[in-house]
Amino acid sequence: MVYTQSLKQNHLFRRIYQRGKSSAGRSLVVYCRKNGTDYNRLGLTVGTKIGHAVVRNRIRRRVREAYRLSEADYRRGYDIVVVARSRAAEAGYQELAD
Repeated sequence: MVYTQSLKQNHLFRRIYQRGKSSAGRSLVVYCRKNGTDYNRLGLTVGTKIGHAVVRNRIRRRVREAYRLSEADYRRGYDIVVVARSRAAEAGYQELAD
């Protein structure tokens, strides 16, 4: 990911949840907030209720790849947190990418 860094700190996740804008789909919820830099920061959250580690990691890989392929289309300077819902376990790659 050329224009993106990973978002890993808990206090940044909480700030985005509280003050960011959200959009919900069938299998994913996306939170966004401006971060004041010239690059994006991406955070992924997949809860343990969704499945075992193999299933959770598959969802993370698919979401990260979908983001990577469309990264050039996004504006820069945002913190983005993607939260997987339980339906993401059965969703195919194309559904997650959309």
